[in-house]
Amino acid sequence: MTLSLSPADEAFRQEVREFLATYLTPDIRRSGSRMTSVYADHTSQMAWQAILHAKGWAAPGWPTEYGGAGWSAVQRHIYARERVLAGAPPTSPMGINMAGPAIIGYGTPEQKEFFLPRMLNGEHFWCQGYSEPQAGSDLAALQMRADRDGDHFVCSGSKIWLTHANVANWMFCLVRTTRSERKQQGITFLLIDMTTPGIEVRPIVMNSGEWIQNQVFFDNVRVPVSNVLGSIDDGWTVAKYLLEFERGGTAYAPELRAHLDALLENLAVLRERDGNPVNPLLTARIADFAIQIEVLDALEMEILSALSVGHSTGTDASMMKILGTELQQRMTELALEAAGPVARAWQPGVSMPGGPMLGYPGPVEDYASGEPWQAIAPIRYINERAGTIYAGTNEIQRGIIAKAELGL
Repeated sequence: MTLSLSPADEAFRQEVREFLATYLTPDIRRSGSRMTSVYADHTSQMAWQAILHAKGWAAPGWPTEYGGAGWSAVQRHIYARERVLAGAPPTSPMGINMAGPAIIGYGTPEQKEFFLPRMLNGEHFWCQGYSEPQAGSDLAALQMRADRDGDHFVCSGSKIWLTHANVANWMFCLVRTTRSERKQQGITFLLIDMTTPGIEVRPIVMNSGEWIQNQVFFDNVRVPVSNVLGSIDDGWTVAKYLLEFERGGTAYAPELRAHLDALLENLAVLRERDGNPVNPLLTARIADFAIQIEVLDALEMEILSALSVGHSTGTDASMMKILGTELQQRMTELALEAAGPVARAWQPGVSMPGGPMLGYPGPVEDYASGEPWQAIAPIRYINERAGTIYAGTNEIQRGIIAKAELGL
């Protein structure tokens, strides 16, 4: 679908471009354009969020009454694409895109007043405490206990695959408060201060060498009952609501389009420099990929329009998650193929990883050969393998669709 912009939306796009050209510093631009996965490095990410917050753009999808931009679905599409084209990093999705909507939807007035402003200004940086060593795709099998003790819950257990828990100071977490026959019952949604005694964060180093993921251990951690989001024992309802934003609240198509445009420009540079024609099979695969982006874009416009007026996405969120993450993976496959033999070398120094490169001694600009995008392509390829796993595996999403839509 080709989006025909109204005069108002065209003016908004021009405003976005002027803002990015004015406020996007070279350092922040470098961080965004040389990201190795969906996560920017923490320092640049927070610096950019501060700039967006000052403009009132830190939370594009939030209502203006809570400090959000209150943009329409089309405006969010416009900004998403222009951001990627300009090289600006995304803000962390855990807080503004996930915890924020959940607090807006289920929080008490006191919780909204306390958490939402601090989320916007960066004082609170969030991580997600869902998966456990024995409860990943089958999230309802979680076992982390939270026993009531007066005005507190006492939490014990562990969570795994927590993105940026090493720099987060708040976590939204699912805990087991009651045993029942249905495992989805008896789960409570807690907001946990990461500075509370008894919390230990251990790094999980990815294949790319980055420290982004973590396992977090809880040893008799006391959390106030006032930090329950929604109702006690009904956290599964809040979690399902939040997952609609995690799975379906992101527009994949604008970013995929921008990455595809960048790949075509990079191929043109290589062709002009080396004089070698592009492999016609690669050209055909790129054309097919561009068509699939158009299909995804049409679906996203329908879903985001529904979200913008307060409708639930339902199983459309699962559909978007499947299509978006699988196309993200295919994008990295095309980039890796286009990068050619240069991509075989491990050259992390040229990139801006989403976390510390533990054990990597090289200087920041140390890479062997080729163009920077050729050095980054294999790292992105490795990191995007997780896209079809996080937020509920794509196999789980297909099961959701089959059950809800086909009655299987």
